[in-house]
Amino acid sequence: MRQGVPADQHGPRETGGTRAERGDAHRLRADVPAAAAHEVDVLLAAAVRKALSSTQAYGGVVYLHSRDRRSLVLTTVAGVPLSLLSPMRRIAVAGPLPAAVSYRTGRTVTLADTEDTMRRFPQLAVGMPYDFSSACVPIASDGHTFGVLTAFWPASRHGVPERAPRHLRTIANRLGGALAGLEGGGHPVEAAGDTAVVELPTPAIAVTRVGLFDWNLATGRLNADEEMCELFGVPPAEYDGRAVTLTDRIAPADLPELRAAARAALDHRRVLAARIRVVDREGHTHPVELWGRVPETGPGGRTHLVGAVLDSRTGSAAAAAVERLRDGVFSLDPDGVAGYVNRSCELLLATRREDLLGHHPWDVLPWLSDPVYEDRYRAAMLSQQPTAFLALRPPDTWLAFSLYPDAHGVTGRVVAAEAPPGAAAAPVVTPALSRPGIGSTYHLLQLASALTEAVSVKEVCQAVGEQILPAFGGQQLAIYTAREKRLHLVSQTGYPDGFLDRFEGTPMGTRLPGVDALSTGTPIFFESVHQLSAAYPGIPLDEMRAWAFLPLIASGHPVGSCILGFDEPRPFSSEERGLLTALGGFIAQALERARLYDAEFALARGLQQALLPHRLPRIEAVRIVARYLPGTQGMEIGGDWYDAISTGAGACLVIGDVEGHNVGAAATMGQLRSAVRAFASGGDPPGEVLRRTNRLMVDLDPGLLASCCLIYLDRADGHACAARAGHLPPLLRHPEGHTEALHLPGGPLLGIDNTAEFPVTELDLAPGSILALYTDGLVEEPGTGIDEGVDRLRTTLAHAEAATLDELADRLLRDARRSAHRADDVALLLAAYTPD
Repeated sequence: MRQGVPADQHGPRETGGTRAERGDAHRLRADVPAAAAHEVDVLLAAAVRKALSSTQAYGGVVYLHSRDRRSLVLTTVAGVPLSLLSPMRRIAVAGPLPAAVSYRTGRTVTLADTEDTMRRFPQLAVGMPYDFSSACVPIASDGHTFGVLTAFWPASRHGVPERAPRHLRTIANRLGGALAGLEGGGHPVEAAGDTAVVELPTPAIAVTRVGLFDWNLATGRLNADEEMCELFGVPPAEYDGRAVTLTDRIAPADLPELRAAARAALDHRRVLAARIRVVDREGHTHPVELWGRVPETGPGGRTHLVGAVLDSRTGSAAAAAVERLRDGVFSLDPDGVAGYVNRSCELLLATRREDLLGHHPWDVLPWLSDPVYEDRYRAAMLSQQPTAFLALRPPDTWLAFSLYPDAHGVTGRVVAAEAPPGAAAAPVVTPALSRPGIGSTYHLLQLASALTEAVSVKEVCQAVGEQILPAFGGQQLAIYTAREKRLHLVSQTGYPDGFLDRFEGTPMGTRLPGVDALSTGTPIFFESVHQLSAAYPGIPLDEMRAWAFLPLIASGHPVGSCILGFDEPRPFSSEERGLLTALGGFIAQALERARLYDAEFALARGLQQALLPHRLPRIEAVRIVARYLPGTQGMEIGGDWYDAISTGAGACLVIGDVEGHNVGAAATMGQLRSAVRAFASGGDPPGEVLRRTNRLMVDLDPGLLASCCLIYLDRADGHACAARAGHLPPLLRHPEGHTEALHLPGGPLLGIDNTAEFPVTELDLAPGSILALYTDGLVEEPGTGIDEGVDRLRTTLAHAEAATLDELADRLLRDARRSAHRADDVALLLAAYTPD
């Protein structure tokens, strides 16, 4: 199967009864005794088996953190083919995947089905676009998290079984305690390079029965185990140890051949191989096979035969029955390798079974090499649901395939079918060996999806460092961009302090691998220090042992270079080279887009900042501070604004918000701010200021609406007059801390009705009172009402402890800053009445 398996996997390895895949990029520390590492494997395998048996999950995996704690590495797998999990073999701790979220937060993360996955974790849906339910629980003890335990179920309307998360949590907690005990004994618990595949018990169906014997031909004694006695129809408790007791059960016609074969084996040290018939108590015969050899003997000479009796009637009968079917029947192991093909399947596929056995069907049959067919097998295994598809065997034979999965593989059925409506002729197919594996395609899509969410250069570099670097097990990353025929560092991770300083501003003509990769447009890979030193004598080196130098080229335009460093010698497979090369193109496109975004963003934000006050006035008895936070989604500029105007009697506090996030909103905001400032400076009361501003906005007809709130504050006695046009209620914190939302009567939004009136409310502020005016970006939160957000802000203001008004403003903004994807801008204006 063409898997998307990273190059640090080199095939199966037997480890204490489990299969594992060895990796070179990460190993246990050299000082960890092998016994401790083995004990970790045993604990993880036992936990996964317990998880599956107690929750009826069909599969489970364990992730452990890497040595540098930046990655989660797939360490143990049961019930799910390892090859199918290749896109998820290494995930970033900081990434938006369920296991990473569970690890970071310490919470259980459950997913009900594909729709739930797509909505909450789109990157997982890209890497594993199949229908299943899952639950992730952290493996932790005493505040230290070692990894994550995940279980899978077939998707259903009920999602994850009701009690399963609790069972998983119990198992994970016990596992965490055991791992903590190992670590407390001086044995660090972290991901090695191996992924152990825990073999689950197969269904208990007796296909072949085997009995063992030791036959002394000189004495006639024959030691037989219970199974052999039963095969010969002799109750084990009644067997007397004599060969004749068993040979009496052999069909008389077969005895001479058996004796001759036994004597020949003794005389000539041949292997005993005989097919005989055993007669049961009812007189019916059934065939068995005898296999034996002459053991090493002492001075007494060769007198013994030891061996086995095989009865494969059940398996032979089953195979014969399947061979008689006219439907094609085949069996795939969990990794998609064909293990059985009946005669009808040979005829339908027009291929000898010898060519199919031991291979993936899509590798042998060119007309099945389209990734959609391999994807159906993957869908069956990961959803554990039957699936079906049609395929055209050239030139004009349509076949219907049905796949029936369980944790041990897939049984397939194939029959002739009618051509679907509108079916086209058989396409010209490319040989399978030239196509990338669908696993690697999903791996590429998943990693690239992290870049699609990054909009600025900083975010692109962060996505590469947090997502792509851990996925390949790298320890160092450097991203350079080309400007004015020189390379300039824009991001680096993992390098020693000052190491890259010597390369800053490197001319494009310099002979260095990063420059050569960009100049030629060809990635350069070094699998060892010797290779790099031989190709570039005298190049400065640090502790890395393998490198990938990727050219970043977008639409034929050189963007820069990306360098990945690995702390162990690393063979780069052709598939991994292809993945990294493709990712270089994604990074280049993302960087080019991000550079344009940064330039336009800086221009837009500069315009917006120019429209806001450069400084606030100093007014006796009134302290004023303001804060503004731009939205983090997109590069549009908003219409939020604030202002503080000095009047003869005190201050006029203004907050407003023009709908929309574009240049038009910013321009309208600038016009409104100028109008309010002009009308307020002329001495108009707040209601009149809003009335005149509203008429101006209706006359301008910008096609936008705006909200606004004005408060005149008299510095002499704390008397205030307030008016509001569709804006959120200001907050008033009294000197003793009690805080209330001032639900002032107000008028409509500005720009609706040029005859609208805006009533004025009068207030009296005690010394030490604080007024808070804000825009909706500070209180809006997806899934909650605006009133809840206002009340949350009121509570924060009431209980906030701050030595200064600036500290108080920062405290109120703290919640808004926590959101990495805040869609709206935030404006906040605080005024404290301090007459003393």
